[in-house]
Amino acid sequence: MKSFGLSKSERIKKKNEISRLFNSGKRIYSNSRKLKAIFCFGEYDSGTIKIVTAVHKKAGNAVWRNRVKRLLRVSYRLNKKILTDIVKEKTLLIMISPNSINKKNKPKLNLDYVQLDVIELLEKIKKQILIENENGGKN
Repeated sequence: MKSFGLSKSERIKKKNEISRLFNSGKRIYSNSRKLKAIFCFGEYDSGTIKIVTAVHKKAGNAVWRNRVKRLLRVSYRLNKKILTDIVKEKTLLIMISPNSINKKNKPKLNLDYVQLDVIELLEKIKKQILIENENGGKN
């Protein structure tokens, strides 16, 4: 696994993994409420992190939505080291999506606007996982 790459094995593609996220995942928001993340542990015992980015269709046109997804993936890819150290036994599934960002209120996006919130979400996920490990002893 490349330290700054995002291979196909690190992406969520199966429908059952996405439905597992929505059914049993925990939702967290960044402090600025720009982004939200849903995360849970998958069924596999591989110790990897799988991610998907999603943008609602009403947020903007296809060009804008694709740019948001690309910026979210890049900012995760550059900062995934935050979580790779603590996930050892099971597969961690994460969905990152914008919460209050849309094309009307932010027509021009750049990496700096999104990256700080992604780092904050990854830190919150790490904190939640550590709390669960202390309380339940499960990963």
